Amino acid sequence: MNTYPTKLVEAFALQALEVFYMMSVSEGITNNDYEGLIENKSSKVNILTFGAISTHNYTGADMSADDLTESNAQLVTDQAKYVYFTVKTWDKFRSYIKDPENPVAKQVASEIKKVIDVYVLGFYGDAASGNWLGTSYTTGTVTVDVTTGLVTGSGTTFASSMVGKPFKALGHTDWYRIKTFTNTTSMVIEDDSDDLTSAYTGGAIAGGATYEIQGNTAKQVTKSTIFAEFIEMQTVLTNQEVPEEDRWAVVPAKLAALIRQAPEYVGEAASEGGREAVMNGALPKRFAGFTVYEVSDARISGDSTNGYHVMAGHKSAITFAMGLTENGVEDAIGNFGKRVKQLYVYGAKVADERRKALVHALWKL
Repeated sequence: MNTYPTKLVEAFALQALEVFYMMSVSEGITNNDYEGLIENKSSKVNILTFGAISTHNYTGADMSADDLTESNAQLVTDQAKYVYFTVKTWDKFRSYIKDPENPVAKQVASEIKKVIDVYVLGFYGDAASGNWLGTSYTTGTVTVDVTTGLVTGSGTTFASSMVGKPFKALGHTDWYRIKTFTNTTSMVIEDDSDDLTSAYTGGAIAGGATYEIQGNTAKQVTKSTIFAEFIEMQTVLTNQEVPEEDRWAVVPAKLAALIRQAPEYVGEAASEGGREAVMNGALPKRFAGFTVYEVSDARISGDSTNGYHVMAGHKSAITFAMGLTENGVEDAIGNFGKRVKQLYVYGAKVADERRKALVHALWKL
């Protein structure tokens, strides 16, 4: 059996993936800290998170051991994309593979990058309640039922667009999120968890309590204020004990233009590894402690009028898994060419314990 075509296709796949990892924003903002194999579209892998270990005062008495508990969240590769193209001759295909600037591999990698970056950047809604920036809604007062999480408003104008947003009333020690909307004075809140059955454990809040719904509408930013907004994102992460290294932010091109005009952004000389920085959209200089990635406006949810959903965080937040599960070649019917086919499956997950490492900002120009 002639294995030559198969080996060529395997070499091409490796080349395309190498280019993808250099070009992709997703590679810079996610982690691959999971256990398991990517074998098909419904593969499940495990994300392990360990409980914190604390220091204790030593008094000479018996020591108390922390329980190193392990939390296990599952990531499912429920996304799949394929490429399928015809090559006229293997000699031509081989010449592409030998070319370090292989235009075909670049094209395949570019197409994969588009869909995966849009997919990963759609996880802004997984930022922990309390980590949403924008303009808050605080009109009126509320009562919260002890068991159901039913919020009854007085002088409020709740809206269906508030579903999923963070909620905290005076008397709450934690943030919750809005589960359902009923009308302008009634909605239900729940614990901020995706990995557990929906419940509300925040207790009763008596009538007349003030409250806050974070990120309800967009906040306007300018070249003079954008640095302060980035500092606020840094403050949110620091208060959540998120490590300072490997912090990133992804912005649309229109907001990246404001960063370049900001007085705090100094110089545009390429950093070391400038080639990679250009290919994956990273700005040459860090801004307010973040590595900032610039993408086209179309790849970020929202718009300049109603607000862009800007996501920032730490690499530990989003776990991403991708695999090339099918990679083959077949004869083209009606001519002497060959057809190359590849199937990429992927998925991403923000485990509950890691949601604190994400910030969601709703900004408009």
